[in-house]
Amino acid sequence: MLVDSHCHLDFPDFESERDAVVERARAAGIVRMVTISTRVSEFDKIRSIAEAYDDIYCSVGTHPHNADEEPDVTTEDLVALAAHPKVVGIGEAGLDYFYDNASREGQAAGLRRHIGAARETGLPLIIHSRDADDDMAAILKDEMGKGAFPALLHCFSSGRALAETGIELGLYVSFSGILTFKKSTEIREIARDLPADRLLVETDSPYLAPMPYRGKRNEPSFVAHTASVLAECRGVSVEEIGELTSDNFFRLFGKVPRP
Repeated sequence: MLVDSHCHLDFPDFESERDAVVERARAAGIVRMVTISTRVSEFDKIRSIAEAYDDIYCSVGTHPHNADEEPDVTTEDLVALAAHPKVVGIGEAGLDYFYDNASREGQAAGLRRHIGAARETGLPLIIHSRDADDDMAAILKDEMGKGAFPALLHCFSSGRALAETGIELGLYVSFSGILTFKKSTEIREIARDLPADRLLVETDSPYLAPMPYRGKRNEPSFVAHTASVLAECRGVSVEEIGELTSDNFFRLFGKVPRP
């Protein structure tokens, strides 16, 4: 049993064969998938996908790349949309200084609004962080001081210090296909050392296909390859990693029913 805690099934890459993609995931033992919002303005489509499949859930939020497009989305807006039974997370929101597609001020302000929604709803905040470790750590520490909220660092590709800060603050850490890349030695070492009860796996599909599919379109069924490498990192069986990461997922995403 595995869970793909982060995919983008609304993206055009899946438009022509979404049913087949979902069936392949089920055949690979993926029991739940969370399709992640990147624009609140497109939430209706994401929600409709989640409504169409019993084993698919969704989030609501604005990706940091799009923060300047949706500055008027309030914490209250996010809380209201999150009342839908299929919405199980807030985000993805965060900081991306690699591309800087939105102003850093806009990204930070959006992140704090999403944190407010996670705090109010009790739903986990799905955090995107790239090349912004210090600022992300500072915001998380500041906001956690105002009141606790559940969260995970998704598609982890940052430094050890941010992972350790996240763990200290009660966050979970999710690993994608990046974990399988040949040059990801440091990421594998971090995955080896983190507490077992804070680990998740994901695809971030259609991006970041794991080895041996790197360079091709990713899809939820491929999360099994990331789980296999995570098991190798930690010296346990694939079955143990499946059970562990699934238990962690259902603990964090408490609105999702177990199969």
